[in-house]
Amino acid sequence: MALTRAAARQRSRATTDRKWATGFALGVVGIFLGYQFLVPHLPYQVATFVDNWLPLTSLNEASVYVILALGLNVVVGYAGLLDLGFVAFWAIGGYVVGWLMSGFFDSAKLNIFGHAPIGLPNGVHISFWLVLLLAGAFCALWGVIIGWPTLRLKSDYLALVTLGFGEIIPQVFVNGEDINGFNLSNGSKGITPVDGIDLFGKVLGPFDLALKFLIYAGIAAFVVLLSLRLREGRLGRAWLAIREDELAASMMGVPLRKTKLAAYAVGAFSGGLGGAAFATQVNGVFAERFNFSISIILLAMVVLGGMGNVWGVIVGALVLAWINSTGLVQFGRTFNDTFGTEINFPSYNFLLFGVILILMMLFRREGLIPESRTKLLLREPERGQMMALGAEAELAQAEAAIDTDGAPAADPPTDGASGAQDPGPDSQPADADGGDKR
Repeated sequence: MALTRAAARQRSRATTDRKWATGFALGVVGIFLGYQFLVPHLPYQVATFVDNWLPLTSLNEASVYVILALGLNVVVGYAGLLDLGFVAFWAIGGYVVGWLMSGFFDSAKLNIFGHAPIGLPNGVHISFWLVLLLAGAFCALWGVIIGWPTLRLKSDYLALVTLGFGEIIPQVFVNGEDINGFNLSNGSKGITPVDGIDLFGKVLGPFDLALKFLIYAGIAAFVVLLSLRLREGRLGRAWLAIREDELAASMMGVPLRKTKLAAYAVGAFSGGLGGAAFATQVNGVFAERFNFSISIILLAMVVLGGMGNVWGVIVGALVLAWINSTGLVQFGRTFNDTFGTEINFPSYNFLLFGVILILMMLFRREGLIPESRTKLLLREPERGQMMALGAEAELAQAEAAIDTDGAPAADPPTDGASGAQDPGPDSQPADADGGDKR
């Protein structure tokens, strides 16, 4: 019976995953075809409205946030490891593109299926698809390096250590223009431009936004597939066991060190993919963009969508990314034009995110589209609430047992440790004077 129920739950989960995957795939294809063939032929006012409220640059940036949020979901949602420094992997992945797809190292002259800009043959020019894998692998290595010292830490201490790494690595790039005479990152000036993406022989330029959106959506689809396959496998079940109870998981034979390091590595791999995609989107790598607030936004995306649920995290990332890049700007412009005010709405983005998180924690802690297990866990009453509910139930039962003449009925039987035993069937009732009836 238990196997039957487990198989039914697995089939139901697979059906749900197929529905969500089909819906997002149709949405991606519809957006690509619409912007590629339909929007340019719309009336001017309609096309302007679409470009203002849903520009392709915003969609591309939202796709990058989806990739990053899915990686953070592996660490936070699957394994239950609070990470406040995920922006470090975004930065590392971006700088891999800057190093291997530009003329930054002008003393070198290496070209592996790359497309160097005309007039800039020097430098390292490697194909984007190879660099994408290298960025993911390099970030996975750094994920293990960062995760190794944090294995014995939990809760707030783990968050503080990851916060420290998230602050250290971007600062290395900010001050990396002169490290004992070696230029690592070009400092605050950044590395720009980077080579274009080669798509079936066509090198995408800055204005090929629709094709870039298709590529970023494809990378996000790969991360979704990776997340789903890992969740259903042995490693995913080990992550969930650690998230629920680390001590119990270790007693059941789950190798904590390897399992936690695997979570850090997979999450960092996704972060590297997102960083590489973002570098090609903005045509460069700039150290000032990798600040601590990015980690908080990514964590808010995971919490808002539903920790542990891939589809919920995608929804949360899309919503918050659109609000942060386009929604507040356009709403503020419309509001100011209507009422004649000069309120800078984008400057209140973190106030809005904070209010959203507070409301979510108060009324829907499991997120907009929660994982079923997380939903049951967060809605389960605490021990004190359960004891209070049990006491209320006993009181109601006792009140219902009161006789019509006002005399209370006999107390319900209790166990031998806390009350008197229920008299057996052979015992005789006592007289009023205490003697036995004969």
